[in-house]
Amino acid sequence: MERALGCPRPVLPGEDGPVTSANIPPLPDDVTIASLRALATSLATEAGAVVRARRPEQVVVADTKSSDVDPVTAMDRAVEELLVARLTQERPQDAILGEEGDDVPGTSGLTWVVDPIDGTVNYLYGVASWSVSVAVVSGPPDPAEWTVLAGCVHDVVADRTWTAGLGEGATVDGVALRPVEPAPLARSLTATGFGYAASRRAAQARVLTQVLPRVRDIRRLGSAAVDLCLLAQGSYDLYYERGLNPWDMAAGSLVATEAGARVVGLRGARAGLAMTVAGRGAALDELVDILEAADADAPDGA
Repeated sequence: MERALGCPRPVLPGEDGPVTSANIPPLPDDVTIASLRALATSLATEAGAVVRARRPEQVVVADTKSSDVDPVTAMDRAVEELLVARLTQERPQDAILGEEGDDVPGTSGLTWVVDPIDGTVNYLYGVASWSVSVAVVSGPPDPAEWTVLAGCVHDVVADRTWTAGLGEGATVDGVALRPVEPAPLARSLTATGFGYAASRRAAQARVLTQVLPRVRDIRRLGSAAVDLCLLAQGSYDLYYERGLNPWDMAAGSLVATEAGARVVGLRGARAGLAMTVAGRGAALDELVDILEAADADAPDGA
């Protein structure tokens, strides 16, 4: 769906902050949003405590994924196994989608989307931040089609926890996130991230030259889940990134929208692999315009 630059973009359901109970899909008889949120929080914080306590002095790369600089550590695998084991015990009828491939089919219509360590390179080098992200979605585990019901992002380094439930708002360490006043584009501190394939990085560097002159400054933290939560609480004004997988964004996107932000894609699409953009007010629409004009979602060979 194309639109002229400067024209308001269509807002898709659930993108413009908290939804009402009428928009929540039917849940299994034994489930409430609150119970799902509590379980996500329990899982993420338990896994985070394991990562914090058991990180060795020197982390060894166990494997790589998209390129030889996209690492997997033994802790990634161990934490995902822990999350899968706990979920299989607590919610045996639900499906599981994990970053490291420990996928489990289900029959309930709910899928748990888990990232055992979001920010593995940071974890590898001992540089903050890295996080555990746990969310549960209704419908296909695809950002283009799902409804995120509940989620938790636990910042392992800072021992800080964000949670959200659909229609129930968002919190950080149990304190409700307050509305954030939108900043104009020129004063917007903007976060982003980069892929691991050389072709993707070259394309993202080109796009960055179009964004950086228009905003206050750019930050690159290395954990998309934490980026979205920092935006939710107002520590960032805007965020954009190409290449986010479902586990990168599921919990963080709900925290952001339940805190009153919008999380969108380009050209009328929902946020997802092609592009995820988050923010508030006119600055979000202006950033979308810039990214569309720069063809930030164009194929890059990655």
